[in-house]
Amino acid sequence: MRENSEMAMRDALADFLRRRRDALSPQVVGLRIGQRRRTPGLRRDEVARLANMSTTYYERLEQGRGPQPSAAIVAGLARALQLDANERAYLYLLAGHAEPVAAAPDGAVDTSLLSVMEAVEAAASPAFVADDLATILAQNELHTMLFGPATNMPGWEGNLFWWWFVSHHGRRSMLNSPDQQEAIGRAYVAGLRVVVAERGYDATTVALVTDLHAASAEFSRMWHEHEVSNSTSLIVSMQDDRVGRLDFDHALTVDPRSRQRLHSLHAIPDTPTRQRLTTLWALDKFHSAENLAEVSALR
Repeated sequence: MRENSEMAMRDALADFLRRRRDALSPQVVGLRIGQRRRTPGLRRDEVARLANMSTTYYERLEQGRGPQPSAAIVAGLARALQLDANERAYLYLLAGHAEPVAAAPDGAVDTSLLSVMEAVEAAASPAFVADDLATILAQNELHTMLFGPATNMPGWEGNLFWWWFVSHHGRRSMLNSPDQQEAIGRAYVAGLRVVVAERGYDATTVALVTDLHAASAEFSRMWHEHEVSNSTSLIVSMQDDRVGRLDFDHALTVDPRSRQRLHSLHAIPDTPTRQRLTTLWALDKFHSAENLAEVSALR
């Protein structure tokens, strides 16, 4: 049964390569069309050359006879055949590899996560969207009220790991015990370990980790223990000077394509948190209206 499945995957890979090769015009890849060309698509030797592999190896892949191609070979084929994002992901799947994670353009927010964030109950759930390295890209109003503006910040100032380990912005008002804060820090570092590997130790991740090492002995200690985890179950308690203690459960939604994350905090049941958030929301709107009235009176 397993052999049949492997054969079916190999046949599907061969057929996909043939069809994408036939559909790709030589002009698109900068090749001249000779008079003897029999097909409008690329020849096998042309694809092999563009993918930086031997023609014989590529022919075996198209015939369903080749060995499982490495991730590097798959990347070369995707580039040579100019596959779009969906085709590229499918090629990696057929070849038996996980597609490498591609970072979203700097500052670009995943629109699907942004829509979910905007749909979250505005007066009850602080929420923000961050990239896979935890740099905050968008916040809802309640999150800004509690933690201040965090988008478009210089350097790492808008990064959640930097907030926790260096500026301590995210810890100044926390009521969690030292042991609980230790567990949260460990969860952050264990998750960052996974992301760094997913991104193949690219320049941005290396820069973040290097700067965290230089600025935080706590981070360095946890990093060198090399714990790895995707667990994000956190209970956060904080003190707000305006309304008092707030107790939250943390929820995380990850988009598999952009790798961005929607972080949302939800009031723990049987605590006064939800009522206090409603009060905070009303206070902010009241002060905003007062400020607007003062500005209007000065005109």
